[in-house]
Amino acid sequence: MKPSPDPGFFSEQIAEAARFHFDPAPPEKTSLAVVSGGREHCSPDYEIHRKSFPLRGIEFVAQGRGRVDFGKRSFQILPGSVFSYGPRTPHDIVTDASDPLVKYFVDFTGSRAASLLRRHGPAPGTVIQTSSPGEIMALFDDLIRNGQSHTPFSGRIAAIILEHLLLKIAETSIPNGSSGSPAFATYRRCRQHIEDHWAELDSLGQAASSCNVAPAYLCRLFRRFDRQSPYQFLLRLKVNHAAERLLSGEASVADIAGELRFADPFHFSRVFRKIMGIAPSRFVRLSGR
Repeated sequence: MKPSPDPGFFSEQIAEAARFHFDPAPPEKTSLAVVSGGREHCSPDYEIHRKSFPLRGIEFVAQGRGRVDFGKRSFQILPGSVFSYGPRTPHDIVTDASDPLVKYFVDFTGSRAASLLRRHGPAPGTVIQTSSPGEIMALFDDLIRNGQSHTPFSGRIAAIILEHLLLKIAETSIPNGSSGSPAFATYRRCRQHIEDHWAELDSLGQAASSCNVAPAYLCRLFRRFDRQSPYQFLLRLKVNHAAERLLSGEASVADIAGELRFADPFHFSRVFRKIMGIAPSRFVRLSGR
């Protein structure tokens, strides 16, 4: 893929940017192809007014505040907001002059583009929030690095990252406006606490107590803002650690089961298989150990 001049739709009301645009544009029959993407630090006077757009686009707000209008519907956008548009989706994007937007974007096309947005969202003309803005930002940064490398593989890699990005947005999406709520702040605090102290926690009750919330409330928070229960999240962290220990070859299944305080190796093996889809012994054999 070769770099191209400004495609004409990049805004000039930008204080700083890291952007790329592939040239030539991909054939219309391509399954999924990224055309351009980047990160923009908007100037205080940043405004975009489009009656239409030739591509499908997704934008993610990393910092700042602003507004996006889709026809008569107006949405406030803030850190963690994700929105999309496409052909026949009029849209206006305006930054808050006192807190300018820093946002990422990706523009794409292809025969699968519309169906992927319908299946995973956000649908064109809608705004959602992500519960994991750091993960979304990391994927966008990876997309930009690969897009700017302009190797023979850049286009295909960008398309794969885009599909990963769409799936991650779907996995972490929460209703628009949720990120500023006290409930979401409590969820993020509890999730981070479990992630930091998983080795010391053995049950839902312990996790809830250490987070200073009731077990039922902790479950409600994860049901609202996550795709797994808090106990499933705890077990996944333990199993991820167990997989690393197995790959190191320094500990047996029985050793790891004891370290992680499972009732016995059989209980550990059942949990490992449920989460990883494979028994610990087979996992070790497939790794070449």
